[in-house]
This record gives sequence, C-alpha cells and structure tokens, in this order.
Amino acid sequence: MTKSEKINFTINTLQKLYPTIPVPLDHKDPYTLLIAVLMSAQSTDVRVNKITPLLFAKADNPYDMIKLSVEEIREIIKPVGLSPMKAKGIYGLSKAIVEKYDGKVPQKLEQLEEFPAVGHKTASVVVSQAFGIPAFPVDTHIHRLMYRWGFSNGKNVNQTEKDAKRLFPKELWNDLHLQIIWYGREYSPARGWNLDKDVITKTIGRKKVIHDYYRTKNTR
Repeated sequence: MTKSEKINFTINTLQKLYPTIPVPLDHKDPYTLLIAVLMSAQSTDVRVNKITPLLFAKADNPYDMIKLSVEEIREIIKPVGLSPMKAKGIYGLSKAIVEKYDGKVPQKLEQLEEFPAVGHKTASVVVSQAFGIPAFPVDTHIHRLMYRWGFSNGKNVNQTEKDAKRLFPKELWNDLHLQIIWYGREYSPARGWNLDKDVITKTIGRKKVIHDYYRTKNTR
C-alpha cells in the first residue's frame, strides 16, 4: 500500500466506526469546555466528568468563578489531581476572560495560550470542539497510533501534530483527532492491546511494531 492509500484506508475505517463522534468531556459552552480540558491534564475524562458538575453547580461562567477563592476551587477539583496548579489556572484564566474579553472565551489559539495553565493542546481542543476551527490536538492515544501506523516517528507530540496536519485533509482534522482517540481507547490501547481486533494497525501498521507485538506475545 502507498502512503496515500494507507491514509485513505485509515480515514475510511474511522468514518465507518465513528460516523457520529461524541466529545469525551461533558460541557455546555466554550467556557465549561475550556475548564474541563484544563482539568483533564494527567487525569481521565471519566474522573473529570464526575467533578465538573460539582464545580459548575457553584460557577459555570467566569464571573461566578472569580467569586470563589483559589482554595475553594482547589477543594472541589482535588480528585482530578494537580489541583493547586489547576485551581490557580482556572481562577487566573477566568479573571483574564472577564477583564480582557468581556466574559467571552476568545477564539484565537494564541489568545487562549496566553492564559495560565493553558497549553497548546488545551487551546487546540477548545478552538476545534467549541468553535469548529480546524486544529489537531495530539494526546497520548494519537501520539501512540500515529507511530504504530507509521505516520510519524514518535519522537514528540509537536512532530506528531505537524505530521498529522501534513498528512490528513484540513477539513477532517476536527473529526479525525476525536475518532483516533476513540479508536485508540477501544482497539489500540497502550496496555492489553489485541492486534487481531486492531484492524488499522494490522493492515497498515509499522512493520517493527507488528513484529515486536508478535515477538512479545510469543515469549509470554
């Protein structure tokens, strides 16, 4: 298979598996999505989805959020981990949204990246999922699968993002990054991986990855 045939096979398989694509983090608008994505760093979507309703019951907009203290925010979000840093970030970005943007989340990547505790990936998720602007946020699943599929060298997430944007059509980025995340969770996880169920890697995967998989399997 040529590179472009592999790309097309991947896109077609993902579109068949995920014709409608759920967004993993529960939210109701750009602000609540931004907070949920920030909280998801080094945590799980399941855990974040349990905690955000408790936080949003107290404050689901930046004006109400800055009425809480950093300590109050930290107490609520403690179960998601890294709560001191995240609480400061939530308070700080809420203050900035009120003071600089009249309470509305800005749509530009660069503006979002200026907020405390908001990195490139978080900003990319928000512009993509809240505003429909093409972006390709790379999480651990996408980073792993882009390497397994031979589409990136796996050195770092920045390179993986560049490769994804170069290889996939721009109009599909917002769907694809979510489809790949769901596929990684269901069919190509880091642990407990069963290659027989992973049709994309089995069909177009990097030879070394497939070879290493069978070698490890046969030595168990």
